[in-house]
Amino acid sequence: MIFDAKTTIESGKAVLGIEFGSTRIKAVLIDQQNKPIAQGSHTWENQLVDGLWTYSLDAIWNGLQDCYADLRNDVKKQYNTEIENLAAIGISAMMHGYMAFNEKDELLVPFRTWRNTNTGPAAAELSELFVYNIPLRWSISHLYQCILNGEPHVKDIKFQTTLAGYIHWALTGEKVLGIGDASGMIPIDPDTKTYNAEMVAKFDKLVASKGFDFKLLDIFPKVLVAGDDAGCLTEEGAKKLDVSGHLKAGIPICPPEGDAGTGMAATNAVKQRTGNVSAGTSSFSMIVLEKDLSKPYEVIDMVTTPDGSLVAMVHCNNCTSEINAWVNLFTEFQTLMGMPVDMNALFTNLFTAANQGDPDCGGLLLYNYISGEPVAGLTDGRPLFVRSANDKFSLANFMRANIYAAVGVLKIGNDILLKEEKVKIDRLTGHGGLFKTTDAGQRILAAALNSPISVMETAGEGGAWGIALLASFLVNNEKKQTLPDFLDEQVFAGDTGVEVAPNPADVEGFNKYIETYKAGLAIEKAAVDNKQA
Repeated sequence: MIFDAKTTIESGKAVLGIEFGSTRIKAVLIDQQNKPIAQGSHTWENQLVDGLWTYSLDAIWNGLQDCYADLRNDVKKQYNTEIENLAAIGISAMMHGYMAFNEKDELLVPFRTWRNTNTGPAAAELSELFVYNIPLRWSISHLYQCILNGEPHVKDIKFQTTLAGYIHWALTGEKVLGIGDASGMIPIDPDTKTYNAEMVAKFDKLVASKGFDFKLLDIFPKVLVAGDDAGCLTEEGAKKLDVSGHLKAGIPICPPEGDAGTGMAATNAVKQRTGNVSAGTSSFSMIVLEKDLSKPYEVIDMVTTPDGSLVAMVHCNNCTSEINAWVNLFTEFQTLMGMPVDMNALFTNLFTAANQGDPDCGGLLLYNYISGEPVAGLTDGRPLFVRSANDKFSLANFMRANIYAAVGVLKIGNDILLKEEKVKIDRLTGHGGLFKTTDAGQRILAAALNSPISVMETAGEGGAWGIALLASFLVNNEKKQTLPDFLDEQVFAGDTGVEVAPNPADVEGFNKYIETYKAGLAIEKAAVDNKQA
């Protein structure tokens, strides 16, 4: 059946997904076939305030409202109509971080994002207490670090949540969180589909002597799985979202999710033995497990899919930013020589050249650490290009080394899963900026992980589309399917994308490269240790 987009919008059957990314807020409107029919966006940046990365409440709400207004304008431009009603809405945002509120629903301290690394002592102590890897960016690490620091606001906390949970609460009045986002607060028990009771009890006992009048479950949001009732848009929420006043209240809103969960949905990677790799400013891989790992690993985070399956996550702080920096240098050269600059052509030609490089990059080494890289054991970073006099210094090898560097740390983490834990993967899907230009990124990632990599055209729609799909699952799942079956049959309909298998010569070359890369980390560490203040 073919649905007319204008009729879908005017009949209130369209579904809206909104995701708060690190640099952009994006809205995607989809039809009954889960196809995007309109979109809007808003660009924003985090701020470093008193040594901590944050976004102000004004920036959050101005950004949301401007993003929605941009969506309305797109609908008007394309279909000459107005959004009055919707079938469902979904809210997603970057995971983790810290938003704490008092009994008057006032934010106690500025929102602390996932990017902050001041939580090292808390994360280390909690990891030992729980016998489980607790990353610096997780919400429980932020809370406990505030306690360790003796921050006076902690005694006044009545509710703590993530950015997605906060937006959802403001729009619906419901203090809930999707299980994937909740798994970045404190570990989830995959059997009970809620916070791990043993760890919650250990934390409460740990802080009992502090005299707070709350226990952890008193202040954490209720955990929901995909498809659960998470409330509806209130009159006040409708006015917060659409300042023009056209949008009606009463619209169902699905459980709010983190960007990792929406990436899984957008790449059809929520079924066990599937996974996805997101490669943009930062990178991370998400592999859905059949069973828990044999032991905790410091470089592997355990989270969940939006329906509660365990996921092994390898998160890398750095990916494509250093590639962009070098491409900008080439752009300056073209401008200096009076040549016209076509960024798409430049990226395409440079990535094509990378495919012609030697499998081991001719000995060239490049470290793309603009910021610290926990998987490599570095709390700070310094971009670094290293070569010896006998290395094959060519443009092809240089660009290949750039792309190798973009996925090098990802390989180090995933080698634990694939080689030590013997995790099985049936399908691995790539999405993000690294895969937009030619097949070089896809081919090199396949070599790094020694696994076929698929890329789907729809993966470019990103997390806003992913949360729209979860909202559609809430209201359009007439067959009462599981989330994996709904995505397989109702959304992707057998589309597994274009697959690239690993080339044995590339695999051998990358393995040779990564050994040199790991040995050369001492050079990077020395550069960091001796970096000028």
